[in-house]
Amino acid sequence: MNLKELYQEIILDHGKNPRNLRKIDNHNKDAKGHNPLCGDSVHVYLKLNENKKIEDISFEGGGCAISMASASIMTDLIKDKEEFEVKEIVNDFLEMIKEKDDLKNNILSDDEKTKLMCFSGVKQYPMRVKCATLSWHTLTSAINNSQEIVNTEKN
Repeated sequence: MNLKELYQEIILDHGKNPRNLRKIDNHNKDAKGHNPLCGDSVHVYLKLNENKKIEDISFEGGGCAISMASASIMTDLIKDKEEFEVKEIVNDFLEMIKEKDDLKNNILSDDEKTKLMCFSGVKQYPMRVKCATLSWHTLTSAINNSQEIVNTEKN
């Protein structure tokens, strides 16, 4: 199996069987996001403890396979991370998907980086970049306690 096939398999798996697709009952941060051009929508829920560590993360919503896979992978990778680590991972992912060729952080394992690199080919399709980044922008909004709905047409 070549790398492109592996990336497609990971996206399809997470798109069809998203992880953490539920609402956390005792969340203390949340945010909503919407991609009006594609119809993707996401609601991210966080349980952040007093030490600013993400104890739990989940999402609800619907959309294309890329949007759902991105939210699923994001929630898998972000759980149990410190807030400062999350911000670094988010920035690294957004830079990679828009302009850079690789991930630069040392927080994630090689396997975790591979999951994120699945989306590296999306930069060739600007409309799909919005699908892949919606949940990540929404996560940032939740961390920052922003009450505004994330809209991909404004990012």
